[in-house]
Amino acid sequence: MLAGVLVLVLAAVGIAVVRPGPVADWLGGEPADPGAAAQAAEPAPAAVLAGADANAPMPTSEGVRAALAPLVGVPALGDRVHVSVADVATGQPIFGRGEDDGTVPASVTKLVTGVTVLAARGPAYRIQTRAVAGAAPGEVVIVGGGDPTLAADKKGFYPGAARLDDLAGQVRDALGGTKPTKVTVDSSLYSGPVFEPGWDDDIPTGGYGGAITALMTDGARSDVTRAKKDEAAGNHWAERVSQPDLAAGRAFARLLGVPADAVSRGTAPAADATTPAATPGPGAELGKVESLPMVRLVDIMISDSDNIIAEALARQVALARSKPASFAGAGSAMDAVAGELGLPADELTLADGSGLSRSNRISPSLLTDLIVLAGGGSRSELAAIFGGLPVADWSGTLAGRYGTAATKAGAGVIRAKTGTLTKVHAIAGLVSTADGRLLAFAVLTDAVPPDGLTSARVALDRIGATLAGCGCR
Repeated sequence: MLAGVLVLVLAAVGIAVVRPGPVADWLGGEPADPGAAAQAAEPAPAAVLAGADANAPMPTSEGVRAALAPLVGVPALGDRVHVSVADVATGQPIFGRGEDDGTVPASVTKLVTGVTVLAARGPAYRIQTRAVAGAAPGEVVIVGGGDPTLAADKKGFYPGAARLDDLAGQVRDALGGTKPTKVTVDSSLYSGPVFEPGWDDDIPTGGYGGAITALMTDGARSDVTRAKKDEAAGNHWAERVSQPDLAAGRAFARLLGVPADAVSRGTAPAADATTPAATPGPGAELGKVESLPMVRLVDIMISDSDNIIAEALARQVALARSKPASFAGAGSAMDAVAGELGLPADELTLADGSGLSRSNRISPSLLTDLIVLAGGGSRSELAAIFGGLPVADWSGTLAGRYGTAATKAGAGVIRAKTGTLTKVHAIAGLVSTADGRLLAFAVLTDAVPPDGLTSARVALDRIGATLAGCGCR
């Protein structure tokens, strides 16, 4: 199980967060001892965040304005600070400053990606990776379906992920006595460039991004063992392979006993309906494996701010809406789904799903509208975005924040997604006030001095902590 996974329970207008017991069965993992798991009673979860009080008084616009006005104008945040605060129970806006202005959002974009893919695909959807018979005897075609968490074997980066060794076993069984001699990699599901043009020059090789292809293993990480050690230490940076689809194809070939020089790109042949069922003719399915459910992929994307998963999920939105599985197609599809959900799509421009692109624009009010929608109960499947949100001074990107005297009021009562690029700093999520009223808030700024990362984060944290520490009436 992922360390720090939380279960969010939404009831009417209250939210309670608990640390789960063994939830591997719920979310697609494999219990270490199925027999013991069946016999043992599920332990009661320990509370992490108290439930919001649905009867708590709502802050007033005047109160919030008085509390935040001195904080949003500090030099550390630059001269483009856009803010939105809304009440989750009623959806009523409470405070805004440039709240409808499109702003570079950085990784806060992942909240939009998560909501749109959950709406388009549903929480239970799983991404398939298939193997089919090629045109010639002994040729096996591996068809990428867009699962970025696919592993070569049980030592993969993402716990519970689909595995190529399982797929290879299915292929051997399906082929019977026919020996695999060639592996063709079909990653044609995705189209367009593998890098978004709006990414900074260092992103393709900088360890937080990579080539986006329909077939890859371990999020394109080149050294899984090292990446797992770094992840455990809180470092999400990882070197990525330059051609993830071919690297995955070669890993699959090794499992089938096929030499690396017999691996190439191509497309799967169409299946021939006249071929006898007992004969794996060209295009016949030889096996398939399925990803973790979408709810789990969204959880990982948000909790780890995983850019590769984000781009894969954005393309799932495109595929669900019959658009090209490309950066442009995904951006268009996510915009369309946001509109279907009643969000102000005219305040949204997306060039990618991860937030690495500086071409993205999102308004703070769209983000608070999104959070209110996900927490309101009318679209219960969208509530999955909250499970991965970091908790202030406790988990994820907020683990080391909200620990000072000026910000400790936010510790444990703020759950939010952060975003950071050079000159861009953002945060959006939930905060419970001193009276127990649950608010959605978003603060985006994209004109911070280039060397102002630490001071900008402190300034953002003071805004959230002030909302947490006051009744603001």
